[in-house]
Amino acid sequence: MTISVATFSFFIDHYELQLSTEQSAAIDKRYFHHAQLVDTHTEASGEPCMLKVSLPTTWPFLIVAQTYRPAGYGWYPGVMLIAETQRLFVGAGERLLCYDLAAVRRLWVDSADTGFYRWQRHNDIVLMSAELELVAWDSYGRKLWSRFVEPPWSYTVEQSFIRLDIMGTSTLLALHDGATLDA
Repeated sequence: MTISVATFSFFIDHYELQLSTEQSAAIDKRYFHHAQLVDTHTEASGEPCMLKVSLPTTWPFLIVAQTYRPAGYGWYPGVMLIAETQRLFVGAGERLLCYDLAAVRRLWVDSADTGFYRWQRHNDIVLMSAELELVAWDSYGRKLWSRFVEPPWSYTVEQSFIRLDIMGTSTLLALHDGATLDA
């Protein structure tokens, strides 16, 4: 499967992030020479994506070049940058990563059960939605909890709680530890 080419450049705080899904993204070596960290991963029959992180008008200091699957049809790479802690969360396919931008190093690699959907921030909590999983990390990248979910599912955050709806059944969870609460 080939997905359409897309390159997005956006600024968060003093960082420039450029996300590309071009076929040549994973082999663009001219950027690799200048980066402090180049993190690559190849997934069999995956789609390519490359994330470059830089300060404006400089060469990227971090490059994440990988292939991912599932891809397309709702499965797209996503990033969440927490400027105050200098943490960068990356999701693509079933692969999740977290980077410390101050030290320019990868903190961890994790997996998204059956495929990454999106990141969402709620104060000091970062939530990751996947096909079969809802996971919470703190803003420093420490995993707090994980919960199996089953489609169709959705959630809303209400103050320090999560209202999780799985196939029409609603459950109230504590945002910081994932504990089930009485509704």
